Amino acid sequence: MHASQESARPEGTGDHEAEGFAPTDTEENLLARIAELEAEQLRERAEVENQRKRWMREFEQARKFGVDRLLNDLLPVIDSLEQGIKAAEAPGAGVEALKQGSDMTLKLLHKAADSHGLVVVDPAGKAFNPEEHQAMGMQPSAEVPADHVLVVLQKGYKLHDRLVRPALVLVSSGA
Repeated sequence: MHASQESARPEGTGDHEAEGFAPTDTEENLLARIAELEAEQLRERAEVENQRKRWMREFEQARKFGVDRLLNDLLPVIDSLEQGIKAAEAPGAGVEALKQGSDMTLKLLHKAADSHGLVVVDPAGKAFNPEEHQAMGMQPSAEVPADHVLVVLQKGYKLHDRLVRPALVLVSSGA
């Protein structure tokens, strides 16, 4: 189309077919199309809102029951502790039997924790790492090089490579 033809067109006319209506559409047809588009927009909004509500329900269920597997893995630990208490109350219960029961219970607990990604940070003899260890003090030592862990006061823990609790340590200051 030439510029002279373009200016010959009446104002307000153009390529309206691309917008979903033709220049010959009646007002009634245009109003029907507007109502149709509004209804479509309402359906899309409702669909988005329903999806959001569905995600929120799923999130809430995951939050409530996400520890289900962990708790099932801890039930044998609880059972073991209860059996240990009963055994300790029995006549003639010895310290050695209690120690064995405690060791077995601790193994069950470590197994459950390991299966869920909990890793022990036990840095005895390793170089001090402030990202994983918390120094409680320094002591001279001829056996352990300077800036290495001399004593682990309390083990640390990581959950899937994220530090949950730093190991509390004494650091060697060297000889």
